Amino acid sequence: MKSSKFSDAQKAFILKQGADGMPVADLCRKAGISPATSFSWKKKCDGMLPTDMRRMKLLEDENAKLRKLVADLSLDQERLQDVLRRML
Repeated sequence: MKSSKFSDAQKAFILKQGADGMPVADLCRKAGISPATSFSWKKKCDGMLPTDMRRMKLLEDENAKLRKLVADLSLDQERLQDVLRRML
């Protein structure tokens, strides 16, 4: 996945400007982002501080690793059970 050219602090500043009443079209033009990006950021991290954004990103990464690990272990367990069934 492509990393953003905006830091968490920049994202928070842009979202804060939108919350302060700046029209979305002007905000997007000034920041150099698309309206879809603006709405995506708002949906994901509106009202968060940059430290909260970093923490959320770390937790999402850890969650993805754990999901992959569980999927791998489930597949291994299924293979082992299949071998046991064949042996009996």
